[in-house]
Amino acid sequence: MSAVRIKICGITRIEDALAAVAAGADAIGLVFYAKSPRAVTPAQAKAIVAALPPFVTSVGLFVDMPRAELKQLLAEVPLDLLQFHGDESPEDCAGHGRPFIKALRVKTGDDVAAAIARYPDAAGILLDTYVPGTPGGTGEAFDWSLVPRDAAKPVVLAGGLTPENVGDAVRQVRPYAVDVSGGVEASKGIKDAAKIKAFIQRARA
Repeated sequence: MSAVRIKICGITRIEDALAAVAAGADAIGLVFYAKSPRAVTPAQAKAIVAALPPFVTSVGLFVDMPRAELKQLLAEVPLDLLQFHGDESPEDCAGHGRPFIKALRVKTGDDVAAAIARYPDAAGILLDTYVPGTPGGTGEAFDWSLVPRDAAKPVVLAGGLTPENVGDAVRQVRPYAVDVSGGVEASKGIKDAAKIKAFIQRARA
């Protein structure tokens, strides 16, 4: 079992990005969804990405953004990976000149393996908690037993992860990666460096 990869999402400040990197994060997430309390402007995102050292992946999170708007944003912000969190079809996710992961919101009764198989071009699939009307960042966990053991794609586990439960999550699900936002915050969009450090240590323990 290789070490689990860790993404700290909803970064809004350079110092939080650097705290995540210092603690050992593999990736940071930038939210381009105006309704999110963690949304960043292209200018903010550009400054954060410019501050990252090499080998840390910058991930942009999008919710049903029109293609032309996304194209313009990618010309401005040099993101490494795209994360689609809305109702995007496989066609919507492809053709942006970047690898992508597709977020799926999981609820009891879902055929998660079939949902994953719909996105053969995805670099990975992020599994988050289904909460009606909220595309992510809910702070709620879902039933981890719903995660297929032999998923066709690398699985990124998200939804309600905290320093307290991430160790159990990694042991139970054995995901390729874990993704946290609210679980390591001091307040919405402002990260807590000590919580980030604790989260990463426990995820890798």
